[in-house]
Amino acid sequence: MKKIIYTKNAPEPVGPYSQAILASNFLYCSGQIGINPKTNELVGDIEQQTKQVIKNIESVLIEAGFDSKDVIKTNCYLSDMADFSVFNEIYAQFFTHKPARSCVQAKLPKNALVEVEVVAYRE
Repeated sequence: MKKIIYTKNAPEPVGPYSQAILASNFLYCSGQIGINPKTNELVGDIEQQTKQVIKNIESVLIEAGFDSKDVIKTNCYLSDMADFSVFNEIYAQFFTHKPARSCVQAKLPKNALVEVEVVAYRE
């Protein structure tokens, strides 16, 4: 079984992709940047963008019937690794179960400061 997941509580995709795909017991979520879905604009600094990214991820997970504890892998991208400690502190509050993770520096869409994609699994 494969199903496209969409919620208006997360930003519209900025390209030809889905917010997430449910494939059997796995949910593959596209990367989220700090866009407020109500204004379609990036929010402020690294702290605000990270919090918005988490809200966006949570909205997609909820739409698919998952929650943060179902996340097994994250890929995290920062435009500047100098922001790592601020990002990491907020990330740790949401992902308390410590999923597998990679975190790298990258040039991001819309000059975002942070992007996170996740893979979730449920029995």
